[in-house]
Amino acid sequence: MARILSLTLNPALDLTVPLTRLEPGAVNRSGAMLTHAAGKGVNVAQVLADLGHQVTVSGFLGEDNPQAFDALIARRGFVDAFIRVPGETRSNIKIAEQDGRVTDINGPGPVVSEQAQQALLDQLTRIAPGHDAVVVAGSLPRGVSPQWLQGLLEQLKSLGLKVALDTSGEALRAGLRAGPWLIKPNTEELAEALDCPADSVAQQALAAVRLHAQGVEHVVISHGADGVNWFSPGTALHATPPKVTVASTVGAGDSLLAGMLHGLLSFDVPETTLRRATAIAAMAVTQIGFGISDDAQLARLESGVHVRTLTEQ
Repeated sequence: MARILSLTLNPALDLTVPLTRLEPGAVNRSGAMLTHAAGKGVNVAQVLADLGHQVTVSGFLGEDNPQAFDALIARRGFVDAFIRVPGETRSNIKIAEQDGRVTDINGPGPVVSEQAQQALLDQLTRIAPGHDAVVVAGSLPRGVSPQWLQGLLEQLKSLGLKVALDTSGEALRAGLRAGPWLIKPNTEELAEALDCPADSVAQQALAAVRLHAQGVEHVVISHGADGVNWFSPGTALHATPPKVTVASTVGAGDSLLAGMLHGLLSFDVPETTLRRATAIAAMAVTQIGFGISDDAQLARLESGVHVRTLTEQ
């Protein structure tokens, strides 16, 4: 299996609160509150570990509340390359209702100094060689600019790594200028980053041609319950997921990205790659937490994924 570096620049402690239905302005009572060490790159790393890959995790962690992350890293057997910074890693509240709707309340996180940013760049220069790919996923912490992210991606590419980017807004706009190997926006994120509509297959195909010219080989566009479109040179596929009972949509996109990386780095045929990745994302929404919890369930979900060649419409 592959050696993969997963960067989470702005990790979070996720506090998930399951509710039958959120009643704003009223007292809401939950039967449980679940805390997870999270952040998009951390979530991706857990799925990749379940798929058999060796994973190094890095980014910035607050030095005042590392316990949940230290425990996860030890339990999962990750190589720990996080840079510790003063302050607390942010906390995010996820209110997960029974119908699948999730309300997010995201904290700000610590301010990352220029010295810490340089320490991460130096760390990556030392450890990146020998990895097959790198995931850079999630939002930017305070103190880190989109331009710095672009430089980070360019450095990782210069070190010979395939770069998978999953972010949004100005960070995605800047990241695209570095020409990452793979991106995984949703429709709205893609349209915002390119300043063009991306609702139809025809519009997405045009956007993909533009991105291929910038060096982006794989454009994976997620549509939630409506499925996934994947454009790469010579490949244009759509996957429709099976119907499932939704517990929480948190981590579905991260699971999709991990599944795509697994298939691509394993040199699977495109249809197999997209089918498995879509099934992994479908499994993610049936649970609270991250990872592949049941191989038999995954196989059943995979058999229910429909993959077809995309035609413009």
